[in-house]
Amino acid sequence: MRIDGMMEKLVSLCKRRGFVFQGSEIYGGIGGVWHYGPLGVEMKKAIKDLWWKTFVTKCPDIVGIEGAILMNPQVWSASGHIESFTDPLVECKQCHARYRADHMKEGKFVGDKAKEADQCPVCGSKEMTEARNFNLMFKTFLGPVENEANITYLRPETAQAMFTDFKLVLESSRQKIPFGIAQIGKAFRNEITTGDFFFRSREFEMGEIEYFVKPGEDEEVFDEWFGRWKQFYLDLGVDKTKLREREHAKDALAHYSKRTVDIEYEFPFGWSELAGVANRTDYDLSQHEKFSGKEMKYFDEETGKKYTPYVIEPTMGIERIMLVLLVDGYSESDGTDGRESGEVVLRLDPRIAPMQVGVFPLVKKGKLPEIAQKIYRDLLNEGVRAFYDETGSVGRRYRRQDEIGTPWCITVDFESLEDNKVTVRERDSMRQERVEIDNLINYIVEKI
Repeated sequence: MRIDGMMEKLVSLCKRRGFVFQGSEIYGGIGGVWHYGPLGVEMKKAIKDLWWKTFVTKCPDIVGIEGAILMNPQVWSASGHIESFTDPLVECKQCHARYRADHMKEGKFVGDKAKEADQCPVCGSKEMTEARNFNLMFKTFLGPVENEANITYLRPETAQAMFTDFKLVLESSRQKIPFGIAQIGKAFRNEITTGDFFFRSREFEMGEIEYFVKPGEDEEVFDEWFGRWKQFYLDLGVDKTKLREREHAKDALAHYSKRTVDIEYEFPFGWSELAGVANRTDYDLSQHEKFSGKEMKYFDEETGKKYTPYVIEPTMGIERIMLVLLVDGYSESDGTDGRESGEVVLRLDPRIAPMQVGVFPLVKKGKLPEIAQKIYRDLLNEGVRAFYDETGSVGRRYRRQDEIGTPWCITVDFESLEDNKVTVRERDSMRQERVEIDNLINYIVEKI
């Protein structure tokens, strides 16, 4: 269900329960930088593991790499990032706050002080500078001397390592076109304006694939990858009515793109991009061949000819997947489902829930905790993300697990001493089932 102020409640929940914290909070924080707590890091890792299993492990035509964050600065000249990786920047002449010009025009900052889209959100002034291009790459230096010769950049995307390593990966993996190179890794963008919780951050992780195809086959492969990309969200249970496709206009395409289509989600703060697929043509390989002087063509054994492959690039933001799942899964009971009105339930897919099982002894003394602790350890040994809790009433323990999205709770009660069974309670339906302890691990593993 959608409720007023849901984002504020979600932000509070994430901080209170250990999903997401403001970076350097004790020093007042740092804009657009977030830390992921005990639950957040488990959820992020589960998402990345599922992504890798779906698009690499199960795909014989895709191999993975892990490229470095720092690259030779010539890479960014060849890719066009030094010249073209910019956003329009405007500055308020009164308070000197800075914003993206396109966001000002769209009214993204309209609030209590800024009643119109062209007003400064901080002081309300309409006196803004002319827009100028601002490069989003973080600049740094290699070595001890800070001079022009030693400038490099934190990578703003993970793609370029897959292009520069194209021939090395092709030869070492013995792949043939069509094939893909996949990577999950950190990227950095010096965003002019951040916001909407951790939706727009300066440090984030991307899951990207560069899929190399023969020119002329690119459009068909583009459509195939877009379908697979969107299905990833649907398989995780995201509400399909809140997903839409947005084709980039020809005059708004990135410098490398022949075609780009985004997958957008309807957040409480509006429609925003989650993922996208781009047809990068042969731009990147051709540019790197030109700048490096190293051939980047592919030799087709069937025709005996060489060509520069086209590239289809599906891209997802890992944190954005996580935010979508938190927003889409967040619900509050209306009191008609057996819960008290206002109780929070995160309806997360078991594969990516930070905790998959909660284990409770009915009481915290005697034989029951021993049985519960053994079940807990057995679950951990099977790779199940489990949480042990013996504090408070069982009802309260259920509510704590519902709030963090745990799909199942196991309660060891006094009947367990007689029938060797436990009560397994399912999060969404609250249905309870008695399960043999000897079959319990298989029961849970099969459901996950």
